[in-house]
Amino acid sequence: MASLHSHAHSHDHGHHHHGPASPHPAQSVGWSILRMALPARLAAALATSAVMWAFVLLAMR
Repeated sequence: MASLHSHAHSHDHGHHHHGPASPHPAQSVGWSILRMALPARLAAALATSAVMWAFVLLAMR
């Protein structure tokens, strides 16, 4: 036998609303890897990889 259950309570869970049309402004980023040229990205990736391998090899000694 099925029973009816009413949900009369509010479903507002404390969400912060700014209003109908007020999006957050974008924050400016001073540096982004996506703005770098491809050769610069590859160089940065190789340098990061070399530093990480140096840590691994030093830790294994």
